[in-house]
Amino acid sequence: MLAFILAFTQVDSLKLAAKKTQQAVQSLDPLGIGMALIGMGIVFLSLLLLYQVFLYITKLLNYQMKRSLVKQGESKEEAARHIDVSGDVHAAIGMALHLYLSEIHDFENTVLTIGKVSRTYSPWSSKIYGLRQFNR
Repeated sequence: MLAFILAFTQVDSLKLAAKKTQQAVQSLDPLGIGMALIGMGIVFLSLLLLYQVFLYITKLLNYQMKRSLVKQGESKEEAARHIDVSGDVHAAIGMALHLYLSEIHDFENTVLTIGKVSRTYSPWSSKIYGLRQFNR
């Protein structure tokens, strides 16, 4: 019982704090323009951060691949030629993978196993007993 009272007072105090915060924000920014600008700024900054992360991940992976090819005994020019692949090659690889993975799924023939009952009439399945008769 004591835990319920404590939880109720905590919820009540949280609601009161939220109401005070809402009133403070509403008095500082009545039209919500500042809140909208802050929200859009956060979204655009996060998109910019994601762009930078993806850009530098590809550069890092290419650098590591060149380094491993040089360690295997290839020159830097040959390693760069192995890594720099055109978009046509990527499209062909993607299409080949798609075709291969779509052929893996086996299609089974559909066989219906529902047989016809030898007795065609049964009072248990008769529709006339389930319908109401309306007298006019």
